[in-house]
Amino acid sequence: MKNISILFLFILLFVSCKNNDTETLDTASLISKKENQDLKRYKVKSGMITYKTTISGNIMGGVVSGSGTENKYFRNWGSLELVEEESTKTTTIKMFGQNKKETETTHTINKFNNGESYYVDFKHKKIYANRDLAMDMTKIFQPNQDAGAVGKSMAEGMGGKIIGKENYLGYECEIMELMGSKQWIYKGVTLKLEMTVMGISTLKEATSAKFNVSVSDTFFELPDFPIIKQKGFMSNEEFNKEMNNEDYQDEIDALKNMTFEEWKSVAIKEDEEMRNMSDQELRETYDMMQKMIQLQN
Repeated sequence: MKNISILFLFILLFVSCKNNDTETLDTASLISKKENQDLKRYKVKSGMITYKTTISGNIMGGVVSGSGTENKYFRNWGSLELVEEESTKTTTIKMFGQNKKETETTHTINKFNNGESYYVDFKHKKIYANRDLAMDMTKIFQPNQDAGAVGKSMAEGMGGKIIGKENYLGYECEIMELMGSKQWIYKGVTLKLEMTVMGISTLKEATSAKFNVSVSDTFFELPDFPIIKQKGFMSNEEFNKEMNNEDYQDEIDALKNMTFEEWKSVAIKEDEEMRNMSDQELRETYDMMQKMIQLQN
């Protein structure tokens, strides 16, 4: 249990609760059934997509402009994916009657492998390894492991809505509107994005897209940089083993008998995220956990 955050325990508790058919779900057996399956993020098996991005706007008295390119490769319904992005952003500020320009360039790679997450920092020549909590939650919560459906449901819960359909690059896309942004989505894959945040407008457009094609292993290779394992990182094998650990029920039983103050003491000691939460947020989390435990009975 030491490698899993207290917050993640709440997720496990939810999974252990009764489902709509009143059948009690056992977390360990659920993970065991899924550990050899791939997480389904898209409704298309593989893809190779190239994007171009432009940004423009005004912020804090300055003018911002920029452009970039992005390449996305995925296989196994998106359980294995690599995204490489290169961009340049220029901020122009007028000072003492003269324009002062600052230009920032970035080059990053993000790779996802069924829950493992790797971020490549080319500036410092390092790779940071972590767990992707959203993927892990989906593997636990969703019997069909359809992360795309989960994402759509979450977006709708935040006020997102489908406002129409449009053909883009030959693919029929749903257009989703959410919090001032519009996304053209084909089978879970975003092909176009329009967004304005704090006066900065971003337009991201796929310039080419191929689906259900062969994507070789070379597209998923990472640079030969040192890999820095972030706190809590586990390989997929370690994650599955941890989820099958029988000690989880003991942890749940212990939590059931904890007072709020006892739980708070353990939570803020073992979990950095919890230390940054207010007493009210901690209380709400504790109460929610206790409700989930009660539903097991």
